[in-house]
Amino acid sequence: MTNKTMAHSFKFFARWLIDGTGRNILENVLAEVEKGLILSIKAGQNYDPGLSDLLDFSTCTVLPGLIDCHTHIFMSGTNDPEVRKQQLDSPFEDMKSVISNHLHQHLAHGIVAIRDGGDYAGHALRYKKECLPSEGLPIRLKTAGRAWRSPGRYGKLIGRPPAKGMTLAQSVAMESKGMDHVKIVNSGLNSLTRFGKETPAQFSLEQLKPAIRIAGNLGLKTMIHANGELPVRLAIEAGCHSIEHGFFMGEKNLHKMAEKQITWVPTTCTMKAYQASLDPYSLEAGISKKNLDHQADQISKAIQYGVSIAAGTDCGSLGVHHGFALKEELGLLIEAGMSLEKAIQCATLNGAKLLGLEDRLGRLGKGMPATFVVLDGAPSMLPGILDTPPTIFSHGRKWKPSTTG
Repeated sequence: MTNKTMAHSFKFFARWLIDGTGRNILENVLAEVEKGLILSIKAGQNYDPGLSDLLDFSTCTVLPGLIDCHTHIFMSGTNDPEVRKQQLDSPFEDMKSVISNHLHQHLAHGIVAIRDGGDYAGHALRYKKECLPSEGLPIRLKTAGRAWRSPGRYGKLIGRPPAKGMTLAQSVAMESKGMDHVKIVNSGLNSLTRFGKETPAQFSLEQLKPAIRIAGNLGLKTMIHANGELPVRLAIEAGCHSIEHGFFMGEKNLHKMAEKQITWVPTTCTMKAYQASLDPYSLEAGISKKNLDHQADQISKAIQYGVSIAAGTDCGSLGVHHGFALKEELGLLIEAGMSLEKAIQCATLNGAKLLGLEDRLGRLGKGMPATFVVLDGAPSMLPGILDTPPTIFSHGRKWKPSTTG
């Protein structure tokens, strides 16, 4: 599927270019790629179809390959309970095609890197090691393998508790081989029957702090699932790298995240998906809408306080579909008051920094790999046009996603 004949050196003209840094959209851009790297980007140029090796994107928007910073690649977003149960019980051999299909769905929406939050059997980690290299897909998969949770608490579907007699820190030290980051679950889910209900923290500060320190010694960042004021506060005080979800965390925690430069991955689209899948007159649909509005208000405050936000969807959750969901998340960021350029930054440069890939992905500029997506249409059509499979260039090589995945 990768076009091996595409030259690594070429020029392209784009009517619009979003570079991923949050800066204003560039117009009438002439870019030169040499040996897979961006040699130059010049705005305000005249379109000259007579230039040699020129690719014509004169009706298109070009932007960096997108990144979804919170996925569960082993699970589909389907509402079918039988399919979900089957995926939760299936052995690795049966899950390979499911994961592969999900990766194709991401690529079909311009996503070239994903950060996986773990699964009960470590299927995503095994797939990355055994299958992904031979697929030839222009996508990077970063995975936690299996997450950590407290015994008897939420998180069985995505991880496991420390072994009996072992601390969280000891477990992280012994079982992090091959993982790209460490995922710790430090709260429960959000209630759909009682607005703003908070669950107790799963781990204390005394448990979290050494675990995060040991992960750091292993070169691994830590992502913390946390909703509610106390679970989030403990994760921040322990030195985590990102807060995942963060519903009802409150303004004080937002201020602390800005101060400590901790990234927030809000996954707001989960509540929109719940709302869409429920009886519109039900209590649960009403609470989902209130949760969604409250999260949007927190995002507005986070923008004001200077919190670094990375776009993540929690795809694989009920009604949250791989690839498609990032468009939804970007739309919600914009509705919360973020400019289009800043929203794209959340799904490009901010995500690349969180994944440790900022030297390879996340922005378009001189010296960066020529990894970008070409969308047919104007920026004003974003994020909606992400539903149309883009053309993807990975290190200067052209790859056209399949519409069927």
